[in-house]
Amino acid sequence: MADPSRGEIWLVDLGYVAKVRPSLVLSVPPSRTERALVTPVPHTTKPRESRFEVAIDIPFLRAGVFDAQSLVTVPFPKLLKRLGTLAGADLNTVEQAVQTWPGLNPDH
Repeated sequence: MADPSRGEIWLVDLGYVAKVRPSLVLSVPPSRTERALVTPVPHTTKPRESRFEVAIDIPFLRAGVFDAQSLVTVPFPKLLKRLGTLAGADLNTVEQAVQTWPGLNPDH
């Protein structure tokens, strides 16, 4: 079973409409008594130039953006393969976009 950590990028099966795509894990690991769920931010190669999209140059991904408007929550079995990690300022930039989308970031 997958053991995802915050900041990791996984190939995730997001279902028929959203397809299998790289996604950034933002949720914290669940405890033993919590559901084995993860909330990733999907990466897309077809940006719409939205303020909720974050473009980050990542060597192991095609050019594209993390889409903060497409947050999903999926069970661990939907995580197919760990691709790498995003940390520091890059992770913070995605976090800011995710907070801005539902109005949790009053500065943006």
